[in-house]
Amino acid sequence: MPTTALPKLTLPTEGEVKAAVQGLRTLAACLATQSETQYIRIIDDQKKVHRVELPTLALRLLVDILAEVADGNAVQVVPVHAELTTQEAADLLNVSRPHLIKLLEDGALAFHRTGKHRRVRFADLMQYKEAREQASEQAMAELAQLSQELGMGAVVT
Repeated sequence: MPTTALPKLTLPTEGEVKAAVQGLRTLAACLATQSETQYIRIIDDQKKVHRVELPTLALRLLVDILAEVADGNAVQVVPVHAELTTQEAADLLNVSRPHLIKLLEDGALAFHRTGKHRRVRFADLMQYKEAREQASEQAMAELAQLSQELGMGAVVT
């Protein structure tokens, strides 16, 4: 599997945010379909109209991307089969590279080696991240329950 180099992310400009808001509104209104494909028209800089057939799935993904850009967030699309470097994986988990290496060496997250370098499958990373988020939510719920049982969350008036 080839490694997918993630491009450097940049935040959208004010003009890009405004365009994303408008595009989001327009596309979101068109997605109430059960059709597998949809057609869009693109007008190029010479005012020539191009009719493009796209899978509805791709348009839904585009709506998600536009929503993020409209909120001023940087966005990148990574194929599920992509392999990430340890730095890219650490960045996606918002942890340090040494911490990620420890997770790999402890067996908490699957990886393989390409020569001397460790590689993490994007799908495995997202599975780990989801499991970590679920465990965190469960721990928070247990703490909230314990807090209520001990009367620590009482409101004083």
